[in-house]
Amino acid sequence: MLPISDDNSDRKTFPVVNLIFIILNILVFIIYQQWGTNTNFTYSYATVPAEILSGHDIVTDAVIVHDPVSGRTLQIPGLGVTAIPVWLTLLTSMFMHGGIAHLGGNMLYLYIFGDNIEDRLGHVRYFFFYLLCGILASLTHVFTDYLFGENHLIPSLGASGAISGVMGAYLLFFPTRRVTVFLLFFFIHVPAFIVLGSWILLQLANGTGYLGGNEATGIAYAAHIGGFFAGLLLVKKFLPENAVNSRKRVW
Repeated sequence: MLPISDDNSDRKTFPVVNLIFIILNILVFIIYQQWGTNTNFTYSYATVPAEILSGHDIVTDAVIVHDPVSGRTLQIPGLGVTAIPVWLTLLTSMFMHGGIAHLGGNMLYLYIFGDNIEDRLGHVRYFFFYLLCGILASLTHVFTDYLFGENHLIPSLGASGAISGVMGAYLLFFPTRRVTVFLLFFFIHVPAFIVLGSWILLQLANGTGYLGGNEATGIAYAAHIGGFFAGLLLVKKFLPENAVNSRKRVW
């Protein structure tokens, strides 16, 4: 079930912040990650659990491994020098991606769901809400990585955690909003709670027993789950005062 668009008929503002986030993600991938080929940059500014837990930059050598399936010998890049405080990688990693498909999928979800949340919160509040959800998502990944004793040197990156927060907020504010999805070669309209509810259930199912992140799939499910519930629980704190008072009068 791939979401394609949603009903924006009641949107009153242009989603300038959401568009800036999308452009920044694309530019970082093209200019700094060089379409994913600049592994030195990626391995220097991604979030590494061991660095976040220790507060110190960690540099490692490249490792040569043998893939028993393909029979090929591969070189895994080592962690590079991080020229900023390691805590800031919780932000920099939010604007980097592992490949074009990773970037494209994330930006599609952000494009569909982010504009409505920005319209509801306002530009400035949405800016900080998005970043906070991304940071909390990464910290959730770091915590579960430590809790389950996984490899603390595996870097994580991507906007998925922040976008998961946007999706959690969307589910709270617009549960019955019509979303157009591509399913089994057809375009159909379904309520948002079906799209987003099935998505978070899939994350929970895949993350059961391994919330830190599955090395086989390369997906940090804990970041998705943490970001989603951060957005769901915190978004009302970012509502403008007049919107909160208006809702209280209606209720």
